Amino acid sequence: MAVLLTCHEIGKAYGAHTLFEKLSLSIHEGDRLGVIGPNGSGKSTLMEILAGVKEPDSGAVSLRQGTRLGYVPQVSAFDPEKTAEEMVRESIAALPLEEGERAARVAITLGKAGFDDASVKTGSLSGGWEKRLAIAAELIKEPDLLLLDEPTNHLDLEGILWLEKLLAGARLACLVISHDRYFLENAARRMAEISHLYPDGILYVEGNYTRFLEKKEEFLEAQARYREALANRVRRELEWLRRGPKARTTKSRARSDAAESLIQELAETRARTDTPAAAIDFTASQRKTKHLLVARNLEKQMGGRTLFRGLNLLLSPGRRIGLVGPNGSGKTTLLNVLMGEWGPDAGRIERADLLRVVYFEQRREQIVPEISLRRALCPEGDSVIYRGRPIHVAAWAKRFLFRAEQLEMPVGSLSGGERARVFIARLMLQPADVLLLDEPTNDLDIPTLETLEESLLDFPGALVLVTHDRYMLDRVSTVVLGLDGEGGAEWYADYSQWEQAQTERRRGARPADGRMVARTEPPAERPARRKKLSYLDQIEWDQMEERILEAEAELETHRRELEDPAVASNAARVHEVYGQLQAVQKRVDELYARWAELEAKLSPE
Repeated sequence: MAVLLTCHEIGKAYGAHTLFEKLSLSIHEGDRLGVIGPNGSGKSTLMEILAGVKEPDSGAVSLRQGTRLGYVPQVSAFDPEKTAEEMVRESIAALPLEEGERAARVAITLGKAGFDDASVKTGSLSGGWEKRLAIAAELIKEPDLLLLDEPTNHLDLEGILWLEKLLAGARLACLVISHDRYFLENAARRMAEISHLYPDGILYVEGNYTRFLEKKEEFLEAQARYREALANRVRRELEWLRRGPKARTTKSRARSDAAESLIQELAETRARTDTPAAAIDFTASQRKTKHLLVARNLEKQMGGRTLFRGLNLLLSPGRRIGLVGPNGSGKTTLLNVLMGEWGPDAGRIERADLLRVVYFEQRREQIVPEISLRRALCPEGDSVIYRGRPIHVAAWAKRFLFRAEQLEMPVGSLSGGERARVFIARLMLQPADVLLLDEPTNDLDIPTLETLEESLLDFPGALVLVTHDRYMLDRVSTVVLGLDGEGGAEWYADYSQWEQAQTERRRGARPADGRMVARTEPPAERPARRKKLSYLDQIEWDQMEERILEAEAELETHRRELEDPAVASNAARVHEVYGQLQAVQKRVDELYARWAELEAKLSPE
């Protein structure tokens, strides 16, 4: 297919910090390229360069002549006094269209975006509907290539499914930056990760997110083998240098130079492949109270609309409630009611004495953007108190992957993911019985998401989780509460049951299997559930039985071969086959050991 856009060996740095250098990328007609990378690796900067918003420090970007380019940044600015229709019309004001064609295109585009009322003021839109409007304002231009920077942020689950369906049916190429693993699995046909981990600064893989993980694992294993071999060579050369050959011949000087090159290469390889993860571990109060919070017959109205009524809810240690529903259905409102910031219109809430609740706000408004990272992490002095012991602010910042030179930077200059890590760092200092988390995954990179998931799984208290990240919701929650924004609240065993219920509801029927839990009544405590594996471990677990069977079949083949008289009479052949049998036996043992390790991870909580 024809190439729409290429960038050749581009580089970008801010001061002494290099985001990327000599980065090359191409996008073809019909491409669906998913881009991931650690927070601060320069993904958004790269997209701004591709969109022409910023210039690279080096290299060149080329757009095929006549190619129409659309760009949706993470944050879109709309005039709050204008309507959705007016904003979409403005985006095509420069196009030579007849008024009838213009009006038809506006109506069709807003309809596809799910807007029933085109006259709604943009100032009254939720974050999810603002994102839909931003995407619609670019789609109406009929771009050949659409650049989307974290499009699932602020979209609810219904909105993400809408976007997946829209991209699947659109005749355009798309480059999307996202940390939503299910979204990448469903929407991407090709994956790329920007990271200093790779020699070229980027790794490309044909296929979806699962295929990318498999190829990345192969790359890391090869890198580990190469690093080990390189370290062995360096040790041998260092030993030779220590012996100090008496004759400093040309040959010995050349070997000395080669040894220095090997040492430098090993240092660079270690610096590139050592990838620390954020150390996220919420502080629990260790309270043993069985009933931390009990809500009875809660009702709340907003703007003349009943969000939920007759809602009963129990929070006890170990219970993890996933809270789902469309934008505007009352999820954040319910969290504020549970927090005690707002009172219910009906019903009551009983809280354990001196109950400690920690609230992760969706908009993270508590951090003043002008203050330094040092003061954001440590408001007073040079140390924080974590679990009863002091930790210097520099060491505390390092736990969340911040460099020492960043401490004096204003928080407002950090990337969205970095600001999210600051917020998590502040919350970790507060002992909690209950965690209320409102979209904690926004802007976090995938390694940090996985660390956050592990921390939530290990948290002994109760939590209520609002997130559009379907994988986290599926992995962390022990039960799901669905709000419809019209007063209804229903309980489900897991996210997939809720999703099935929505499908059946759209068809005008109840779920076929009848598994829906009774309306408004919290489900009884269930036996301890098995932990859920990480994304990559789950893939490995699903394939483990087949891999073991294949290895055992190969082992049996070698055993039969050794029993073959034609082989037994050939000493050289016997030695060769026996070596193969030993290697396969070792692989079988390793597979069973890994199976046991994964089984241990799935032990009951």
